[in-house]
Amino acid sequence: MSSNTLRQKPSGTIPPGFQFLQTVAKVTGGTLLGFTMLTSSIVAGGLVGLAISFRNLPDVRVLRSYAPSETSHIYDIKGKLLSSIHGEVNREVVPLNKISPELKRAVMAIEDSHFYLHHGINPSSVGRALRANWEKGSVVEGGSTVTMQLVKNIFLSHKKAFSRKVAEAVMAIRLEQILPKDQILEMYLNQVYWGHNNYGVETAAESYFGKHASDLNLAEGAMMAGLIQAPEDYSPFLNYKLAKQRQALVLARMRDLNWITPEEEAAARKQALKLGKPISFQKSVLPYVTDAVKQELIQRFSRATVEKGGMRVQTTIDLKFQQMAEEFIGREHARLQRRGLWGTQLALAAVDPRTHFIKAIVGGSDYSRSEYNRATQARRQPGSAFKPFVYYAAFASGKYTPDSTVYDTPVRYRDGDRGYAPRNYDNTFGGAMSIRSALQVSRNVPAVKMGRAVGLDKVIEICRTLGIKSPMEPVISLPLGASGLSPMEMASAYATFGSMGWQSDTTLIVQVTDSSGNVLLDNTPKPKLVLDAWAAASITSVLQSAVTSGTGKAAQIGRPAAGKTGTTSSEKDVWFVGYVPQLSVAIWIGRDDNRRLASGVTGGQYAAPIWRNFMVKALDGVPVEYFPSASQFKRPRR
Repeated sequence: MSSNTLRQKPSGTIPPGFQFLQTVAKVTGGTLLGFTMLTSSIVAGGLVGLAISFRNLPDVRVLRSYAPSETSHIYDIKGKLLSSIHGEVNREVVPLNKISPELKRAVMAIEDSHFYLHHGINPSSVGRALRANWEKGSVVEGGSTVTMQLVKNIFLSHKKAFSRKVAEAVMAIRLEQILPKDQILEMYLNQVYWGHNNYGVETAAESYFGKHASDLNLAEGAMMAGLIQAPEDYSPFLNYKLAKQRQALVLARMRDLNWITPEEEAAARKQALKLGKPISFQKSVLPYVTDAVKQELIQRFSRATVEKGGMRVQTTIDLKFQQMAEEFIGREHARLQRRGLWGTQLALAAVDPRTHFIKAIVGGSDYSRSEYNRATQARRQPGSAFKPFVYYAAFASGKYTPDSTVYDTPVRYRDGDRGYAPRNYDNTFGGAMSIRSALQVSRNVPAVKMGRAVGLDKVIEICRTLGIKSPMEPVISLPLGASGLSPMEMASAYATFGSMGWQSDTTLIVQVTDSSGNVLLDNTPKPKLVLDAWAAASITSVLQSAVTSGTGKAAQIGRPAAGKTGTTSSEKDVWFVGYVPQLSVAIWIGRDDNRRLASGVTGGQYAAPIWRNFMVKALDGVPVEYFPSASQFKRPRR
């Protein structure tokens, strides 16, 4: 019989390479098959009698809907793999028709060559094993079929014991009564352990040969089949010579069964194999991103579901854009060190105002040195970068416009048992001025007065509307950024100003599906108007003035941009948060030990230039867009 005939797909449940079994049965008038079935029945009857004590065996019917634990994968927005998430088991389930016929034949040749003829147990193998075990007085030979191995792997312990072998046999017979052979083989190949934390044929193929299970050739399939008995012992990564010897044994068995020709055996043995590399514990391509994605997934689904559920997660991140952002922050960090700001850290958060998709997230200068994600986890005082929330509240009340007069004059408040007298950065007062001027040059006293006028609880309410979840208290100094916020919260809040008050949930995740393609989470933007459009346009106009002629002049990028500097009074944190219609970005500079940076360090001097340099790179090739004028919207009534 030719090898081509052996590879043809026959009808029914017999896979490629097994037509000859049918032929033999027909030639002998069904004698062989009939004898096999009769012997199986006799042995099965005996085993059933022995298994009366196994009344509490697991119910194999649960395998009709069994879903093994499966690795979850995280991709960028264009489908490039960023990271894989799994617990103890790294597995990707594939259907039987996506597994190489060469591998399937090799596995059955070495593990269970009568798989498509028996009914769960192979009488000759069981008899041989029982005799050997009886003679040795212990379990020295298995005689297990593929079906027996499957129920053992899923339901039973691996401890060698006669009672366990009986349980395997009984459960295998039961399983073959309810599931077709192809389904059993598919479950087995996806369940079995192949070494190096690879469970299932797909992850094993990707690990050992860097290819899908469907693409394995005869030489590769034979080597993988040889691993099943002792995966780490026969691993080509650990002992290539021994792996080749095991491969030769599998090929010889396939030739003895006439499933391959001697010529095919020789060619496979001589074929040079290009090995892959272990994939189970590979590092993430973008660890700041994937760590944050994992946390978001766990909050929504649970850790067990994320690590075992076989999720396919599409993120909002473009790999190249994120890599550019990380490299940029690394260079800027080195530049700050050269300027004498030793021990500093940087964080960057970028959000698209149109979708509220996170476009970049850089939690520090070097993930390999510190995994702490300052962009999402650090809550630092934003200083004057908080003031736009106060002035937005004033505009939304209908009582104020950018041209309304505020007074930069001394004032003192009672704060508990003490008094509080806000001061400006330069310790001077400017007298009467417009809100635009006060925010443009970042005067502190008018902001504190405005916070009292509109109500600090109202300011906090607006911050919550903008998606800020960090704790806040209505203290008198709140308008000066007294509460710690994360760079991501700041970038997201400013993004809502940039969209004229339209907001979707800020997220790193576009969509989550299971391994079958069923949608588990769809984060298609569903924008809602959460701010007054006139007030949002007005605050944007004022923040444009801060960039063109205020404290943010170093942030000018040659196109309309709005933003605000932030510097804490103790010079521990400096910020610049700004936006164009297509992108909102927060830059933070500080120390992890919360110590002072240096005398005279301000957001305008240090953070604004970094923001400018990043935006120039980020917006390269992006068309210029203009912000709507406040005159296009109706002013709220008082």
